[in-house]
Amino acid sequence: MNISNESYRKKGIALIQKIPTPIKPVEFDSARRTISLAYFEQRSTVDYIGVMQGIPLCFDAKETAQKNLPVANIHPHQVDFMREFNRQQGLAFLLVHFSMDDAYYLLPFEVLNTYFDEAGEHKGVKTIPREIFEERFRIQQHVGGIQLHYLKAVVEYYKIKQEAQDGSV
Repeated sequence: MNISNESYRKKGIALIQKIPTPIKPVEFDSARRTISLAYFEQRSTVDYIGVMQGIPLCFDAKETAQKNLPVANIHPHQVDFMREFNRQQGLAFLLVHFSMDDAYYLLPFEVLNTYFDEAGEHKGVKTIPREIFEERFRIQQHVGGIQLHYLKAVVEYYKIKQEAQDGSV
């Protein structure tokens, strides 16, 4: 992901930054200049925040070896942040890697939010089924010198949101 983001930056397409998770070092090896023990100081928001051609983006990257995406892999504070970001007219989404067949997909926030809310309310929904991941949001690899060309799926998502917004006016 970081390599793709650097390619996008160099091409002037987007500026997307990895958000580090704040840690508090507990033990430090001064001879090696390394942290040997630390804990998370606070919860992070999402993995990445940035802008693509004036469109604000925030997303989290998830990976699963299963056929579905476990809802437990998604933290409430991440969904809360994406919900607020979405309210501010930004694009919020997940990038999901299904490692069993090396397939990547964009999962729009609206879909994520539905499954996350159902999991919380009904306690019955434990996974987001692979079948709901749409082909139009499948992310191509190694296209145009970009390792993981996810912005094509982002543009598709943006168009759909714009059409929905224009239709509701």
